[in-house]
Amino acid sequence: MAEGTPRQALASIHRLYARRFEPIVLELDLTVDPLEGIPADPLAAALARRQPTLRAMVDGLRRAGSDDRASTLIARIAPCGMPLARAQEIRDAVLAFRAAGGRAFAYADAFGEFGGGTIPYYLASAFDEIWLAPPGELGATGVALETPFLRDALDRLGIEIQVGQRHEYKNAVNTFVERDFTDAHREASGRIVASSLSMIIDGIAAGRALPPDRVRELIDSAPLSGAQAREAGLVDRLGYRDEVYAAAKAHARQAGTGAAPSPGPSTAESGAAESGAAESGADESGADESGADRDDGVTLQYLSHYRRVSLRREASRPRVPALGAARSERRRVIAVIHGTGPVVLGHPGRSPLAGPVMTADALTAAFRAAGRDDDVAAAVFRVDSPGGSYVASDLIRREVERFQATGRPVVVSMGSVAASGGYFVALGADVIVANPGTLTGSIGVFGGKQVVRALLDKVGVRFGAVAEGENALMTSPRRAFSPAEREKLEEFLDRVYDDFVTKVAAGRGMSFQEVHEVARGRVWTGTDARERGLVDELGGFSRACELAWEKAGRPGADTPRLRVLPRFGLVDRVRSARSSEDAAAGAGVMGGMGARPAGSLVGGLASSAVSAAAAVFGGPALFADTAFTGGWGPLAAAAARAGLPLGGPLLMPPIGRLS
Repeated sequence: MAEGTPRQALASIHRLYARRFEPIVLELDLTVDPLEGIPADPLAAALARRQPTLRAMVDGLRRAGSDDRASTLIARIAPCGMPLARAQEIRDAVLAFRAAGGRAFAYADAFGEFGGGTIPYYLASAFDEIWLAPPGELGATGVALETPFLRDALDRLGIEIQVGQRHEYKNAVNTFVERDFTDAHREASGRIVASSLSMIIDGIAAGRALPPDRVRELIDSAPLSGAQAREAGLVDRLGYRDEVYAAAKAHARQAGTGAAPSPGPSTAESGAAESGAAESGADESGADESGADRDDGVTLQYLSHYRRVSLRREASRPRVPALGAARSERRRVIAVIHGTGPVVLGHPGRSPLAGPVMTADALTAAFRAAGRDDDVAAAVFRVDSPGGSYVASDLIRREVERFQATGRPVVVSMGSVAASGGYFVALGADVIVANPGTLTGSIGVFGGKQVVRALLDKVGVRFGAVAEGENALMTSPRRAFSPAEREKLEEFLDRVYDDFVTKVAAGRGMSFQEVHEVARGRVWTGTDARERGLVDELGGFSRACELAWEKAGRPGADTPRLRVLPRFGLVDRVRSARSSEDAAAGAGVMGGMGARPAGSLVGGLASSAVSAAAAVFGGPALFADTAFTGGWGPLAAAAARAGLPLGGPLLMPPIGRLS
């Protein structure tokens, strides 16, 4: 608010009033990978407050689609490691925004400099106009997966890996035991790459009105210069940031008056921007205390800010329920339960830097809370997990079934990955929805240990051991499996695999043999998984909510509210739980640092170092408490001794990121 004369104050009031009727240009930052899920730890939640979330983006675009003022969207796109499935979910939200009458502008400084821009460009192809900075390149060079193989390095160190897996496609351990792809490993990875590129080509072809064969030719000839990309029809205009913002604001002004927008300036066409066209967005002098920028009757707002404003406005409207409406207001809520990260036993970890984990205690408490809530008509279980603990996965699956037993449906919405234990937890759902690019399946198990006897001999370390019990030293990294111990490992792998396949068969209405044919540890894209009966529908979170509402038998005109569970207030986080049914029980703190990303090269090498250090310094107990967070369930201490990847026996193979 301006200070000074009454005339200045009146002018400020007039400007604030005028803003209520100005057209809005929404900004979307797609230069960083949005967060999936909601951080359970309060410190992690505070650190993530300024980071974009996938749900906020999708929800904001949905709201904007019904707001005549917010009919213009501009997004800045850059390579950021975004998984294909997440890009597809944002893409669908942009297409829905356009279908509702909005116009969307995509801008990139470069779609990868000499490569790495395939997924960012695929995302941009959902927009009405694609702008590229004049010096930028279009590096949509295709899709690739690279896998490291450490067998030779481990042999030189004197580390022997003794593992078993069910079955040939469960290649999480191939990184440590193979020198190159096995036939099954290469086949599965090749199919993921081919399926992913096929859906990317189809999306670009539809967005740019080009034949798929032509898109494939252009990908094979990339990287392309900006001029080449524009000539090929992959880019609409070459221009700098100020030029695309000028075009977007011009569209917003003209759309607000009902006039057809005229093309904005383009460096490729005019050589230079028209005088006065440069506008700077966040640094403009027209910024006000709301965080929005104003320029000639246009308000510029980040999509996340627009969403918060919309919610405050809706909350401020008085609600006067009609007579007798109290009963009809019941069961108007969809419970949204997020399961993000490796599946582990116990409570949420305290470390905000370790990444999210799907803890059995928190997830089961959330489903119990939803089952006791009479307002809840259905549940949407959002899963984004590579798997982990067999025991924790089954406990969560059981609570999903118990919620179903109350007569209310559960729909699973799969994010970028829902594989192995992350697929196991979804088995009790009425419907499973995945994005076309979701990595899912991986129905299999692995286990074993690494033997560091030769490494210890090299450094002159000797150990003595005293034990009672035939298998007391079975998981010791200082000796190989005996034949009897190896038989015990094989029994464990068979037992877990058979139980996994049996429960998939029951949940999916298939025979054991039918599931086994598509299981054996193999990872599929969402599209391939649907064709094989592992997934019911293709779509994102919004589609899952629609299906949950339909399954609940609610009228189409009745708009549900979403309630995220578990909801832990400050009091719940600090007070002792009164019982295991109390909300505070799910907010308990688990000893340890939290989970590191499971199955990665870094995680695998770190676990090897932990195991070797444990062997040298006198036992793994300390490391089992800190480095492992229950991903192996009751076998966590043994897994720590074995130096296995931290996630657990039901872990998706570390196939890397599509690039």
